[in-house]
Amino acid sequence: MPFITNKVAKENVDIFYEDYGEGQPVLLIHGWPLSRKSWEQQVWKIVESGYRCISYDRRGFGTSSSPWNGYDYSALASDLNALIDGLKLKDVVLVGFSMGGGEVVRYLTDYGADKIAKAALISSIIPLVKKQDDNTDGVPESALEGIIDALQNDRVGFLKEFSKGFYNYDDNKSKVSQAQLDYDFNIASFASPRATIQTALSWMHTDFREELKNVDVPTLIIHGDADNTVPIKTSAEQAAKGIKNNTYKIIKGAPHGLNVTHPNELNEHLINFLKS
Repeated sequence: MPFITNKVAKENVDIFYEDYGEGQPVLLIHGWPLSRKSWEQQVWKIVESGYRCISYDRRGFGTSSSPWNGYDYSALASDLNALIDGLKLKDVVLVGFSMGGGEVVRYLTDYGADKIAKAALISSIIPLVKKQDDNTDGVPESALEGIIDALQNDRVGFLKEFSKGFYNYDDNKSKVSQAQLDYDFNIASFASPRATIQTALSWMHTDFREELKNVDVPTLIIHGDADNTVPIKTSAEQAAKGIKNNTYKIIKGAPHGLNVTHPNELNEHLINFLKS
């Protein structure tokens, strides 16, 4: 099985990845609380469009190691850096979904863009999820605290229902099967309980607004205007204002999990961006 070991961390962390195709590398960073498997509808399209597609499991998720500590964004970005160095990648396109947008921005902050050609932020949490006095469109802290309480008290019970909000399920039953919800639950429940909570704290409370200036490569921003998980005003709208060289695409009616509900529209935007 393919692993890259991050030996920079205080304890070695083994990162599982899948590597398909040839050409310019496109590196996919999944959202919370899933795994590389959430990219199913994108991997085949990227490979068939003539690119090398690499997806990996964030530490604590999927098949990667589950250390007790090290779930802040700099630690997570160090895993991404270990993967890029270990595979000797250059001219990389970083694609971050939801929480994965944080790794994109923190990687560019901590390691620069020498090996990065482009970036894409899809349904991303960038730059700030939490509501506060200078971010009035964010998610109230009480709601975020409720998620942590639910994870601590009944993690699997919370995860069982989480995907419904992820997809605006009541509005998208024709696009999201019960089997998809069950699949997501199996992936999410398999993750480390510790990692699930610690990474949630990271995406809830990390403020990337000052780091947007470090995103100095051409960047695609895609968000659904019906995203109830990461509202567009606290995320994509601010990211589009703070990242100078960006292409901003709004998918009308799309929820947070638009990689499943609107795969054709997402794939078209992504492939056009890769070829541009």
